[in-house]
Amino acid sequence: MFKFVRFLSLSCLLLLTVVFTEYCSKSDPAPVTPPVVPPPVVPPTPAAFDINSINDTYDNISSFANYTKWSVYNVHDPAIIKIGEYYYCYSTDVGYGITVRSGIQVRKSKDLVEWTFVGWVFNNLPALGSAYIKAQGGTPFESLWAPYVVKVGNEYRLYYSLSSAVSRLSVIGLATSTSPEGPWTEKGLAVTSKNDGTTQTNAIDPSVIVTPSGEHWMYYGSAYDGIYALKLDPATGLALTSNDKGVRIAQRGFTGQTINGNIEGPEIIFNATDNKYYLFISYDWLETKYNVRVAKGDNPQGPFYDFNGVNVNTVQDHGPMILAPYQFQGHSGWQGTAHCAVFKDDAGQYFMAHQGRPGASRFSMDLHVRKIFWLQNGWPVVSPERYAREDNAIVPVDSIKGSWEQINFGYRVVPGFANEQLSPDFQVSTDLTLDAAGTINGTATNTWSYTAPWLQLNWSTGATDKLMVQKGRDWEKKKNTYIFTGMNNTGVAAWGKKK
Repeated sequence: MFKFVRFLSLSCLLLLTVVFTEYCSKSDPAPVTPPVVPPPVVPPTPAAFDINSINDTYDNISSFANYTKWSVYNVHDPAIIKIGEYYYCYSTDVGYGITVRSGIQVRKSKDLVEWTFVGWVFNNLPALGSAYIKAQGGTPFESLWAPYVVKVGNEYRLYYSLSSAVSRLSVIGLATSTSPEGPWTEKGLAVTSKNDGTTQTNAIDPSVIVTPSGEHWMYYGSAYDGIYALKLDPATGLALTSNDKGVRIAQRGFTGQTINGNIEGPEIIFNATDNKYYLFISYDWLETKYNVRVAKGDNPQGPFYDFNGVNVNTVQDHGPMILAPYQFQGHSGWQGTAHCAVFKDDAGQYFMAHQGRPGASRFSMDLHVRKIFWLQNGWPVVSPERYAREDNAIVPVDSIKGSWEQINFGYRVVPGFANEQLSPDFQVSTDLTLDAAGTINGTATNTWSYTAPWLQLNWSTGATDKLMVQKGRDWEKKKNTYIFTGMNNTGVAAWGKKK
């Protein structure tokens, strides 16, 4: 029993010790060092965009793995629409020296200079377009061409071109979305063509306009007998009459039995200022002589007329030519300058976007965006230099005097296509001096005058150039300068930039 009592006493003592210790530890805790809280992680500030980082060529990022860095590179046949604070650009599936995935490339920008790659419209070739080509015994190309986007109500309608190795076996399909970034759902085929004589043009290169009265028209076509206009159903975006192909509204001339070159890539706008429809068309081979002509008319279905008042649906070449391969001093030049998109900003300023291929690397494809200016005679012209966020401030007369480079747009007919049109036929600049005395190049019989923003050059030949003067960027020399653009009294376009 003594052992038990002793054991019990020891047990009680231990229990009391534990209880007392636990009680003390809760009522009088030892000092605790607070944990070290690291400062919040602040992401590095992205480097400010440098416009000088836009180069002519892009071999260092041309691989498909770098597609997020493509920005203005690998852009062909652009279509641009302004939605909210962004411009969206949709373009053909192309890549410099590489094979790219199909699906229509999408980019966006707030200022038309700095572009961000968004992704693709489709994950694969569109099923409806592919099925049509296969049903006709063809195999669709693994690429989509020349898209066009229009917003109708709350719906975005994207038209795509899908073709094949069989002549004229092509289709223009329609997909829709509630967002400019997708997802997109196929809705149907707007127009088709096949090699059976029922349609005399190729169903690619769509452009769509909604008229002030609410009519919807599509313009399309490449090579063969020209450009067609097709009336659409406003409710569906497809042909108003099933299987309708539309009617031809523009064609080209011939030299003997050979057509003078390609005609394709129509773009249509309505300018409410003069209540006219303007039809922009691309001539010639896309890697070399590609250039832009323009015609205008009173009605969306035509007729459209050239500078001389001739219907562009007649068999001849038509002007004015307002954009063509060009070369300023100290630069390899830009060729393939066509298949344009025409659009405007919220302030009503019109722009033209197109592909450009540097003379130093004709398989590189860069997005060019230029301001459009409207001359006093009602015709549009484009800036000789790409847009660089410059304003439209009046240029003082003292800034006009001095040394310039000038390009007068000539043209050399080379009948045929890729195998014949091997030269870009660069429009090359020459020196121009606007003397303080009001003469040109020191010759008293050639004079100039300036009433801002209009510069007039009077030549002893009888030609008169009416030119719009603006601020601009010299992209070849990477500096700010002044530019002019316009045309003479015979419809020949003229460009210039101050040295």
